[in-house]
Amino acid sequence: MKYTKISIKAENKNYKNPFFLGSQLRGSFGHSLKNITCINPSFSCDGCFASTSCIYHELFEKKNEYHKFRFDFRLAQKELAFSLFLFDDMTLKLPYIIASIDFLLKKQGLSKEKITFKHYEMSINAQNEIINDTIKIPKEIIKSFQVESFSSKVILRLVTPLRIKKNNRFLKDTIELSDITNSIQKRKGAIFDDTFEPKTPAGTITKQNIRFIELTRYSNRQKTAMNLGGLVGEIEIEGLDEATYTLLKIGELIGVGKSSVFGLGKIEVVDL
Repeated sequence: MKYTKISIKAENKNYKNPFFLGSQLRGSFGHSLKNITCINPSFSCDGCFASTSCIYHELFEKKNEYHKFRFDFRLAQKELAFSLFLFDDMTLKLPYIIASIDFLLKKQGLSKEKITFKHYEMSINAQNEIINDTIKIPKEIIKSFQVESFSSKVILRLVTPLRIKKNNRFLKDTIELSDITNSIQKRKGAIFDDTFEPKTPAGTITKQNIRFIELTRYSNRQKTAMNLGGLVGEIEIEGLDEATYTLLKIGELIGVGKSSVFGLGKIEVVDL
């Protein structure tokens, strides 16, 4: 599994982080990406002659698909700090993505006030790539997923709201290990063009300290408020085998559940 991780830190005393950064970030990034990449004089996606080769169309106009990117951050941050993961063949579009982030931060701006950031820090796969305000793209931009540890007992942290549907309803008070692993397998299969084959996980949830928090976002496209609430907290799991542990680590990378591109479904696996 191939991926690229772009990490950003920026500061402007006039900018205030929303509790949930994902809605603002994804929407602003979409506008910026379209500004950078669109070659249609009409600037319209409907019936566009370039839609089959357009990165904006692939990431934002294709409906009901798993998109090959996701934002990553924590709730209620004090500073603007986020990562953007690119997966599979989307890693090859890195120059367009970086140009769009630069345009977003320096010219377009974030929030209703369109606050810009004169200087910012960028790293690509944990290597600093801005020198004297000049962006430098490394020769090796693609990483391969690897698991270098194993523990049969872990704490699974649900860092941002986890939205998983079961029997046509979102889980709101309790969750099973198979709910999580099936979601990861399905997302992995869609992103990396693998066959989705649900497997029974090895492991038992011994403790759950989770709660459902409500989140909403306003969709300019649909002109309505949309719910993004989900489960946050910690889950203690014992009896994992290496395959199930690896699957949870994959979930750390690609996210879990619905709306992961917004930054929902961020999990962390803590070995015990």
